[in-house]
Formats: sequence, C-alpha cells, structure tokens
Amino acid sequence: MPVSSPAFKVAAFYKFADFSGFLSRKADLAQFCCARAIRGTIILAEEGINGTVAGRPEAIDALVDHLNETFPFQGAELKYSTADAMPFLRMKVRVKQEIVTLRAPEVRPSERVGTYVEAQDWNALIGQDDVVLLDTRNDYEAGLGTFEGAIDPRTASFVEFKDFVEKHLDPERDRKVAMFCTGGIRCEKASAYLLSKGFEEVFHLKGGILKYLETVPEAESRWQGECFVFDERVSVVHGLREGAATLCRACRRPLTPADRAHADYREGICCPHCAGEVRQGVAERQRQIALARARGASHMGDAAVAQAREDLERKQARREASRNRAGKQT
Repeated sequence: MPVSSPAFKVAAFYKFADFSGFLSRKADLAQFCCARAIRGTIILAEEGINGTVAGRPEAIDALVDHLNETFPFQGAELKYSTADAMPFLRMKVRVKQEIVTLRAPEVRPSERVGTYVEAQDWNALIGQDDVVLLDTRNDYEAGLGTFEGAIDPRTASFVEFKDFVEKHLDPERDRKVAMFCTGGIRCEKASAYLLSKGFEEVFHLKGGILKYLETVPEAESRWQGECFVFDERVSVVHGLREGAATLCRACRRPLTPADRAHADYREGICCPHCAGEVRQGVAERQRQIALARARGASHMGDAAVAQAREDLERKQARREASRNRAGKQT
C-alpha cells in the first residue's frame, strides 16, 4: 500500500558568523515566517544564527532561500527531517547574547574550532583507544541515548561544561578529545573552548547526532537509545524517525516506555524523575482539570493532556504499522 508523505518539513540550522549588522531584521524575519505558517524558534546573536522550524515543504524551502539572500547564511549547517504533525506551537524569533550560551566571551567559533569529523568517519575515530569521547549535551538528553563509551559530564546546562573541563580534563593527559551534540552547535563551541584552554587535538561530529542517525546504517551504528530533540516529537531514532519517548508534563524530562510503566508515573502529574518534588503549579492545574470535568466543562489543561495522549497513541500506531510492514516483507 502507498505510504503518504509526512505533512511537515523540519529544518534545523546554525552558523557562527558576524551577525552584528543583521540583528535589526528580527521583526522582518518573524513576519516572513508567520506569513507562511512556519513555527519554531530562531535565535539571532552577534555570533550567528541558530534555529529549528517546521512548516509545509514549500514554506521551509522559501525560508532557506530568504536566509541565504538576506543574512550571511551561506554554508550554514542545515539538516532536514519530517513530522506527521506540526511539532511547534508558535513562531519565535529572538535576539540573545549568544546562540548557544556558554558565557565564555574569549571563545569565537567563527574564527577557530576543532576538526570536523564527517558522520561516516565517526566510528573509526571514537574506536581509537586514546580518544576521550564527550557528550556535550545536558544530563537528561544523554540519559535518553548516547554513543557507546561516551562520558556524560552530567551538566544541567551548557555553561556548566566549563567546570567539567576544569575539574576532569587535562590537556597534557587527554591528548585527543572527540565531542558530539544533537546538531553540532554545542560541540562546535565546546571545541573552540577546549582549544582556548590548550587542548591541541580536538574533534567534533559534523552535523551532530542527527546527521549520524541520518547517514550511518543502523547495523553499523555505535549509537545507543534515542536522540532527544527540542520539539513535540521528543526524540528521533535512525533514519530520523520519531522515537518512543514522550515528555513529562510536570518536569519536561523525556520519558521512555519503561519510565511510563514505572509505579511513580502519573500522567500529567509526575514521573520517576520528579515524583518526590513539590510542584504546586502542576497539582493546582490537575485540581482545576478535575473540577472542570466534574462540572462537565472543559479546562485549558485538558488540551495539553489530550495532546500528550494523542501523541503517544500516534507514535504507537506508527510503530505497529512499521512492524506489520516489516513482517510482510520477510
């Protein structure tokens, strides 16, 4: 049977360059996106641009053309994927101090970064015994999936990466350091930071985990688990297909099927990661939902809960259909 094409095209992109003369175009860029029903987030800073957006394929193509024509966007790291449902709620264009916050003003990725490693060459590099492999993402991202043998710095935010380097890495001892992140932007900036601290052989995965999952066959992969993404898809797996993870609506951490089967999981209330925490806002929201339902009325919180259930059912249906197709082909 023919399989329908996904309705939405997702573009994830970034580029480190001098954007100081282009920040005033924020409003025009937002208007361009909104006029084409594009949603997502684009961040502009003096050091560059970073964004993930979704829309109809023709709208995303028009946006990329517009960025190439209006900004110093040529040569940007750009990756496409798809989604069956719109993965963002609104369109936001923001001007910030940094496109990825490290708070290390001495670091200038547009001038100096580590050595890029293409996805097809990554396995050979990280298989070397003298390579220190670092996951530069936050702890909840690494907890969902990471590369075999990678060190998780257990950071709650990227700014904590500096403390990890100071306490646990030594340029005299750790001669080769390889780093990775979701799309390439964090490890590119992290590589510039390590170079500024005297590390000499610094490598980073070009295009990030997303490029690796898109490029490397699953049978040859050294990736374990799913890759967290910052939209309503929650996670992706090889081939950039949507994964099985969902979000806890209380603490916003990604949840595996095992997490959702845990005794501490209560839909819309808590999960194994936050069950012992006091979250007054969540409890009050659920109380208002219960009161509204008792009156036979709807509540604005119902939409979030219903959406979460719908997303989970949609993922389960797709996985079941994929298994059925695979069974018919064998």
